[in-house]
Order: sequence, then C-alpha cells, then structure tokens
Amino acid sequence: MADNSAREADIRSTPLRSEWDKETLTAEGSKIVPERLYMQVARRLQQSIRLGHYPVNSRLPSERELADLLGVSRPTVREAIIVLELRGVVEMRHSTGVYVIAAEPETTTPDLTDNVGPFEVTEARRLFEGETAALAAGTISEAELTELEGLLSQMADDGLDPTIRERADRDFHLTLARSTHNEAIVSVVQSLWDKRYSSPLCVYLFSLARQIGIQPPVDDHRRILAALRAHDPDGAREAMQAHLTRVTESLYRATEHDARERARLKMDERRHVFARRAGVAEPAE
Repeated sequence: MADNSAREADIRSTPLRSEWDKETLTAEGSKIVPERLYMQVARRLQQSIRLGHYPVNSRLPSERELADLLGVSRPTVREAIIVLELRGVVEMRHSTGVYVIAAEPETTTPDLTDNVGPFEVTEARRLFEGETAALAAGTISEAELTELEGLLSQMADDGLDPTIRERADRDFHLTLARSTHNEAIVSVVQSLWDKRYSSPLCVYLFSLARQIGIQPPVDDHRRILAALRAHDPDGAREAMQAHLTRVTESLYRATEHDARERARLKMDERRHVFARRAGVAEPAE
C-alpha cells in the first residue's frame, strides 16, 4: 500500500495543464508552445518508470486508473501509452494490460514531441465537422450533393484500391466543408485531415486500423448525405458526430487487435521453441 501511495504521489507531483510550466514547453519553429497533453502524460509515466516505481516486467495501472489519477481522458492516456510503446518502453498485452519492458527509450525511435495524437484529431473533427455539417445543410447545392454522391460510390466500391477509397473519404469531408462557402472552415477541416498524414502517431494508428480491415464507414456517410439532402442541420450534425464517434471506437479496436496479434506471434514462437526441444515434428502450414 505504501509503495502504491509513493507511485501515485510521484505521478501527481506536478499539474499537467499548467500553460506556463517551463518543463512542459517545447519549441515549434520560432515559437514556444505548451507541450501536448498526451506527451506530458507520457513524460510523467516515463519519469516514474525511470525512478523505479514501475520496474521492468511490472504492469502499469489501467487506463481508467491513470486517467482518474492524472485528471485526463482515457484517449489521452491511450495516446501516451502508444508513445511509450513506439519508444520501446512499454508493451500492450491483450487482456492483461500494459507492461514495462525497458527503463529507457530506444535511441532509434522517432521524435514524437510535436505530434498531434489521433484521438486529439478525431475529437477536434467531431466538434468542428459536426457544426460544419449543420451549416452545410442550409447552403449545399444540388451540384455539390451530386459530387458527394459520386465520392460515396467510390467509398462503397470494394473493387477499388483502398487508397482510392480513403482519398474519396477525405474528399467527401472537404467537399462538404466547401459547400459551406466559407474558406476559413475549409482551411480548418483540411488542416485536421492533413494532421492524419503528417503526424507519425496518427499514421501509425490509422494504418493499424486499415490493416485489420477497418475501412471508411459507408453507411455513416450515407446518413450524413441524406441529412444534407433533406437540408436538416440537426440531422447532419448528429450524423457527423456519430460517424466520428465510431472512428474513435475503431482506433481503440485497432490498438486492441495489435496487442492480440503480438501475443499470438509470441505464443507461436514459444510453441516452435518447445516443439524443437521435444523433438516434435510440427505440421506443415
């Protein structure tokens, strides 16, 4: 109990959200900006691991426990865990949790300091694109509705290359934004989509989602288009927000699947080792 109290005291030791905390400021070009919240969580956990509060082979508290302890959301904790995993410090194990595998990060891991996390991007999209869809419901033209219909057909075509279908998904959202006839809105929506391709953390997690077969949800986009065609602002907002909530859920599924797959590969490796030791002929695959 005393050991757990010491761990909690260390993790709580400084506030995460202090805008002027010098330890949490990073440089972006010529500006000094606050470090992203999930990076603060990752740094705090890394510090606790380095101090020996969570030694190698020990299990970290659950996402829910860490979120409560640090006063942040579970997606923020999930992004911090992914950062530590990419750095070779922790490992997600299916059904058992997150385990420490090294006290210090690998020297070859990419610099993730200035990355925007995938859950951050999706949360911002849910807030901003929901209102964008509501506005578009009152301004969209027949020509723009026809263009969205064509993009939806591409997204639904299983015979097309996945990259084409994903591009159609992006173009659907940008076309919707352009239908507001507000260039500031178009710029923000495009910027949020660009983060998906410029942030290594986003690229990593969205690629995991594609690897397990998660594709742009066509039915979600059909509901968005139906609300736009009906010029229903509330319906368009709700359909867009529901769609992006499901995107968040798919990102969670991707990380869980990745943990399961690595557990399976480790089990296969151990099975081969023990079979060779026992002189057992393994069946051809």
